[in-house]
Amino acid sequence: MNFELDEEHRMLSDMVARFVREDLMPLENAVMAREASSGLFTLSDEERESLDAKAQALGLWGLDAPAELGGSDLPVTAMVAVHEQMGRTITPYGLAPDSPNLRMLLLTASAEQRERYLAPYVRGETVSAIAISEPGAGGDPAGMITRAVRDGDDWIINGRKIWISRAARADWTIVMAVTDKDKGARGGISAFIVDKGTPGFNVLRRIPMLGGNSTYEIAFEDCRVPAAQMLGEEGRGFAPMQARLSTRRVEMAAKCVGRAQRALDMICEYAPQRRTFGASLAERQAIQWWVADAATKIHACRLMTYEAAARIDRGDEARTQVSMIKVYATEMAWEIIDRAMQTFGAMGMTKELPLQQMANETRLMRIYEGPTEVHRWVIARDLLGTRR
Repeated sequence: MNFELDEEHRMLSDMVARFVREDLMPLENAVMAREASSGLFTLSDEERESLDAKAQALGLWGLDAPAELGGSDLPVTAMVAVHEQMGRTITPYGLAPDSPNLRMLLLTASAEQRERYLAPYVRGETVSAIAISEPGAGGDPAGMITRAVRDGDDWIINGRKIWISRAARADWTIVMAVTDKDKGARGGISAFIVDKGTPGFNVLRRIPMLGGNSTYEIAFEDCRVPAAQMLGEEGRGFAPMQARLSTRRVEMAAKCVGRAQRALDMICEYAPQRRTFGASLAERQAIQWWVADAATKIHACRLMTYEAAARIDRGDEARTQVSMIKVYATEMAWEIIDRAMQTFGAMGMTKELPLQQMANETRLMRIYEGPTEVHRWVIARDLLGTRR
């Protein structure tokens, strides 16, 4: 197995690293100060527009989108390198378009939907969201009860969704709903594209989360959408949704590698400088072992993530491997960031260093896109042969 990126993909990784170092990291102090005063961890419109312009000028737009739509058609393995570099910064910025929703559209969109939604999305002209989780079915998408009922040439959606990122500013939202209650996840769940402003699509509230992040709760009250807004085939929305989730989980694992690597770098830079009781922290066995363990776990996680990505690129089954990296990467990053905070002492607890935000976001990752316990269950069922 080749563990080296192609030269073209290494050059891309280096370019993203420079973008992170020169354009994103310098904004961290301003964003942290904004969160400390307002409770919102966000960029200003001016900052976001400037970053968009720079990213586009560098060609960091539509990296894994099809070439016929103006993208670079990068494989998942190349995107791992991109997301690792992006994971090194806490500045809340992502390269357009959002890969998981892009992947779902590529698998399911009709010719009309590709022109109306996919093409502008690849160009970074629209913002998307996806509504899966429900108040009573967060970690179990198969337990959703939001219904879509056919009414002539339309579908009428009723139900409630929660923990939805970007719902308030999304131009359109992919909505998962039950279209055949008897079949459930095995042929009874469909996906719909619902445009912002559609009657019956109501954003109920913003839910403040750790570290100034936010999600939203949405209610669908007789929300009528044309049949042409169904994404893919009726009753076959579950598999594309799972493919989308796999894309996000690989992305998360790569970002955890980048985040943990930055925390390790911070330890290695600080420990030789800080002296206590007549010796530097770098001379303390506890710190040395933390550094050695962190480097070992980061290396292992990076290889695991590339292997899972390579499976997806080949079209092989990767369900178990994706669950493995979702568990291992988030817990690995959480441990290393926590030890970095311990190394820095009181300064590590402040909102003047990025460590606290790295910890907040990593803690969130252990819940969203499937909590750790669910992924352990998936892995065990596959190995024990008890998966239905």
